[in-house]
Amino acid sequence: MCIGDIGEQGADGGGWGSGVAQSGKQEVARECDGRMVRLVRTIESEIVPRLVLARRASVTPEVAKTVDCKAPDAADVKELVRLLLAHDTGVASAYVDTVRHRGATMELICLQLLAPAARELGLMWEEDECDFMQVTVGLCRLHQLLRELGSEFRSDGAVPTVDRRILLAPIPGDQHTFGIALVAQFLCRAGWDVWHEFPSADTDILDVLRQNWFAVVGLSVGSETRLDDVTDIIGKIRRTSRNRSVGVLVGGPILVAKPEIAALVGADATAADGQEAVERAEQMCRVAR
Repeated sequence: MCIGDIGEQGADGGGWGSGVAQSGKQEVARECDGRMVRLVRTIESEIVPRLVLARRASVTPEVAKTVDCKAPDAADVKELVRLLLAHDTGVASAYVDTVRHRGATMELICLQLLAPAARELGLMWEEDECDFMQVTVGLCRLHQLLRELGSEFRSDGAVPTVDRRILLAPIPGDQHTFGIALVAQFLCRAGWDVWHEFPSADTDILDVLRQNWFAVVGLSVGSETRLDDVTDIIGKIRRTSRNRSVGVLVGGPILVAKPEIAALVGADATAADGQEAVERAEQMCRVAR
């Protein structure tokens, strides 16, 4: 048989070649169906149960407790503020314990109870619901409460290293310090060597930067009216720092509402809370390396 004959038989569709192809397709289809059945049975009987067991094993008691807990809410914040204004720190501490007994982790206590309570005290002052002395006393008690919880919060944290040293400070003359204290707890727990400075003038910060090496400087900005001061001191920090690649992180209520301000004042990043401050500081360290 010549090549031309093969071509003709294939063309008319009734040749030997066509019949063999059809039979082969049916056999392949039956084999595929059998493989699919076996695969489904294997997934149902072996793979899925193993994944379920692995998932259960990966959920640590701490994570499970977080999932099942009742996180602090707005009512808890208002009650804590009321206690801070009306009673001593011991009463407020006892209330925090009741929230923790509901399963709330220390992260949730800091982020969703203590930090909002500080903001609420500030709003009450701005709206003339409390006078300056009441708010000051409330914030002092809140600081005491944070110090009590701080050692426990940091107990399982990483060991600080020299290349992860951060200086935290408010803008000179600014009295907003609770936010810095709260951010410091998260940074310490993440293994940062945290230094505090509460400057009355720019030179207080700059002197520390001349004498010590820092990977990051974190500044708290309390008012939008002082943005020119923030821009000025960030420029001085970059010129003075022993680390010429120092990262500058800014935070505060005004930055939470308008994060774009960070770039306008010459900072590298902003953070809304302690957890985010750790993430931003880590990012700046990686970029510097």
